[in-house]
Amino acid sequence: MTSNETEFSAGSGPTGHPAGADGPTGHPAGADVRAAGDVADRRRWFALAIVMTAAFMDLVDVTIVNIALPSMQRDAGASDSQIQWITAGYALAFAAGLITGGRLGDIHGRKRVFLLGIGGFTLASALCGFAVNPEMLVASRLLQGGMAALMVPQVLSIVHATFPAHERGKVFGLFGAIVGLGAVSGPLLGALLTEWNLFGLEWRPIFLINLPVGVAALILGGRFITESRAPKALKLDLVGVTLVTLGLLMLLYPLTRGRELGWPLWGYLSMAGAFVVFGALVAYERHKGARDGSPLIELPLFRVKSFAAGIAVQTVFGVGLGIFFLVWTLYLQIGLGWSELRAGLTGIPFSLAVSTAAGLSVQKLVPRFGRKVLQAGALTMGAGVLLYLWESGHYGLGITPWQMILPLTVMGAGMGLIVAPLTDAVLSEVPREHAGSASGLINTVQQMGNALGLGLVSVVFFGRIGDRLTPADIGPEFVAAFRYALGWVAVVMGVIFVLMFALPKRPAQHVEGAGDTEPPVARKEPELVS
Repeated sequence: MTSNETEFSAGSGPTGHPAGADGPTGHPAGADVRAAGDVADRRRWFALAIVMTAAFMDLVDVTIVNIALPSMQRDAGASDSQIQWITAGYALAFAAGLITGGRLGDIHGRKRVFLLGIGGFTLASALCGFAVNPEMLVASRLLQGGMAALMVPQVLSIVHATFPAHERGKVFGLFGAIVGLGAVSGPLLGALLTEWNLFGLEWRPIFLINLPVGVAALILGGRFITESRAPKALKLDLVGVTLVTLGLLMLLYPLTRGRELGWPLWGYLSMAGAFVVFGALVAYERHKGARDGSPLIELPLFRVKSFAAGIAVQTVFGVGLGIFFLVWTLYLQIGLGWSELRAGLTGIPFSLAVSTAAGLSVQKLVPRFGRKVLQAGALTMGAGVLLYLWESGHYGLGITPWQMILPLTVMGAGMGLIVAPLTDAVLSEVPREHAGSASGLINTVQQMGNALGLGLVSVVFFGRIGDRLTPADIGPEFVAAFRYALGWVAVVMGVIFVLMFALPKRPAQHVEGAGDTEPPVARKEPELVS
């Protein structure tokens, strides 16, 4: 065993002497055990800080980029479709590799794959920061998303393997706080780094800031994280990953490039062919499941009505968020001509409302009102979108950040009521032994929906803007396009509200670690039939 894999038990001290016997120095060996326990305790908290830092890097990286997109477009000369791919490429690569990244950790060791992921993420960040043209930036973002897919799934697995069940509630509460901090600080940090224009690097520091953090996490992770593997890991499904990636590329690439190329015939053929590929994926996954029980997608899960509806909610919700956040950034900075810092500060009420409502929904509201809380969230977010749509039309180019506080707060509150309890609602009727696979699939489809939403921006936003605009036309055209896109986001919220009727009225929470102890009253778990 390596030093990171050494374990101490109550029956023996670190020198091999029985507990209670005198050690070689004459002191009771029990003192050695306590000292070793203190060291092990410190090591696992160091390990927690390291993996939480990596999770924070990923969360910030997703939100930090949006605020700098207009600067990238000006400085790097990126086209509209390349701007979409800078964000959608990351989401696509992350989604395609998420389940495989988790399985690689189970097979080859979570620590090893985590370090590989964080090393690759840091390298990709450097390539993004030093990109010489938009094509290199898009390729580097694809690599960065792929490395995040190796890194992120190991975070909760390492926590699960490092901390006993009775401590995980506290740890996951801390993880929730980190998620909230990432949501709030990402846009503001991106705005500051871009606005400051450090060393004349424009937007590049938003990526380069990952380098010292990543190197430190790599070095400290190698020292403090304990290696662990799954006793019965599922096999890889590389064919499934290939089919998913191919289908999404065939759908997204024509969507993002079609407008610039005049919507050629091959684009329509490619999008139609994507559904053929997805059909082949379903057939292959059915065959793979029957052959060795380790498909990328467990198709029998979709026979659970609440899970199938929840997957639809996650996908559609991801589409709505992908559309909103990209067009919102372009509206604020290009349409209204605001600086990065002013745009970043404008988003703070939204982030604070999300964090506050998320905590309130899980702790107070869902246990009392169940599914109605999620549906109220969809209606609240939709109401905020409609209010924003009205304000943007009423005030036009003269709108101020103060006037945006109300619609953004309402939208954020609605989003917070949805995002925190949704996973438990979707997993509620899934058999416990399938909860891990189902959870991985939920995260994957949300990222895929996000990538699809980013691709649709070319239709619902750029498609409403003329090709050759005079400086005087830019503001009004962007305002009009933003309002059109908001209309689509409002429709998405309505669809989500209807889909949520298929979720359980009273979701039973799948709390991490709950399976470690037998419940006092056993309830019959639903079964999946292949």
